[in-house]
Amino acid sequence: MPIYEYICQDCGEKYEKLVRSLKAKVELTCPQCGSQHAKKVISVFGAAIGAGSGASSAGSKVSAPAAACGPVG
Repeated sequence: MPIYEYICQDCGEKYEKLVRSLKAKVELTCPQCGSQHAKKVISVFGAAIGAGSGASSAGSKVSAPAAACGPVG
């Protein structure tokens, strides 16, 4: 269930709306002025990457054998 951001075309208020289904008709009412003239805005989202996803974490140590690095000099 995505949350979309909208901006009221009458007063400029930004607000969010939870959309339960893509097929459902979305009723938009501005919480500031009560207008139903809104426009969907592009919003950013965040994502968290867990330690088990292949990303390096601060507690893990990875070391290669000295011979695998090649000669020095």
